[in-house]
Amino acid sequence: MKKGVKIIEKELEIPSGIDVVIGEGYFTVKGPKGELRRDFPSYVKASMKDGKVTFSVEGDRKKTSIAGTMKSHLSNMIHGVTHGYEGRMRFVHSHFPMKVSVDGKNLVVQNFLGERSTRKIPCAGDIKMKVDKDEVIVTGIDKESVGQAIANIEQKTKVRGFDRRVFQDGIYIIQKPVPSKEKS
Repeated sequence: MKKGVKIIEKELEIPSGIDVVIGEGYFTVKGPKGELRRDFPSYVKASMKDGKVTFSVEGDRKKTSIAGTMKSHLSNMIHGVTHGYEGRMRFVHSHFPMKVSVDGKNLVVQNFLGERSTRKIPCAGDIKMKVDKDEVIVTGIDKESVGQAIANIEQKTKVRGFDRRVFQDGIYIIQKPVPSKEKS
């Protein structure tokens, strides 16, 4: 074996009721809430045996670090298709009363900092949004989609051109995507 080259194997047990299909460069996870698919690099070898998925990588430190990452992605996908993920945001307005509503896959923000035009914030992926009093609740089976939707909403309602210490209006993250508490 060459100097600096090592072999890393990471193993994850698949719970019952979850179907994992490993293809050439991808894996698919099916569960009660839906189906997710993820690609992985060609130098990662994935195999399934006796209800366990094993990721093995041979190479230097940069290449071998991906084995743990793939294990974490698969674990997140399994949890997503069984329970789902939920992120929360709170909207704050002190100068101009803001009205927030959901229109399909868009979050509609009216009267943000006294603007006449409405802001429509599109959210990609298979997610659901709900407005509850002064909170926006984003749920979905893909942790990355939920996190990206939350980040997009916060970015689009960021105060620009005003002193942020005075104008604290906006929609802020109060809970990053965590496993959902709703019953399956």
